[in-house]
Amino acid sequence: MTKAIILAAGRGSRMKALTDDRPKCLVEFRGKPLLHWQLEALRSAGVRDIALVTGYRREMLAGHGLHEFHNERWAETNMVASLACAREWLESSPCLVSYSDIVYERAAVDAVLGSEADLAVAYDLDWLRLWEARFGNPLEDAETFRIDEASRILEIGQKPESVAEIQGQYMGLLRFCPAAWAAMQRVRVALEPAKRDRLDMTGALQLMILSGYAVTGVPVHSHWAEFDSEEDLRRVGGLGL
Repeated sequence: MTKAIILAAGRGSRMKALTDDRPKCLVEFRGKPLLHWQLEALRSAGVRDIALVTGYRREMLAGHGLHEFHNERWAETNMVASLACAREWLESSPCLVSYSDIVYERAAVDAVLGSEADLAVAYDLDWLRLWEARFGNPLEDAETFRIDEASRILEIGQKPESVAEIQGQYMGLLRFCPAAWAAMQRVRVALEPAKRDRLDMTGALQLMILSGYAVTGVPVHSHWAEFDSEEDLRRVGGLGL
């Protein structure tokens, strides 16, 4: 019964000309828009109620049979502000939340849906292979991710100094129960407006962790990829997706 919210408000300027006329989630990977990869994985896992949070070129996303939440301030706000546009769903029932620039398999969705945690965050144990394919130095883009034996995340989203600080890599696939969304709202509204607008997802998760809220990591053992740039479309093509 879990609903899914795909965050598709941003332009994805690092895709350069590929997003001049379309939102990032409609850029194609292996002949298929990124959005279609996500919809196939979600629907194969039994998720039927799916919404998009739109922003840039929202008209391009009509006709997919999806519920729409719109972020009118997409150009000046970050990921958590876009997610807040879907508060109607988040406040009423558990929701899977997916970035729109990632590709994953049904197994990743099943893993997150199978967690009993109020806030479950997918992470990749084999992250280094993907990051080495994407970057000359994996540490230039990777973020810290430390987790304890009870699967509770201790730190996320900081700048690492070594690979030893990274026990996995955040994927951009999460599951919120209403209580978890309420907790994220509390740390969000405590910020001054400018910082609130710039708040990204890992920053919000880290604030929740510092406040004492339990954020649970869920390891994913299937193929996935993140597409931040045009180069990513070429570099990750041989990694098994």
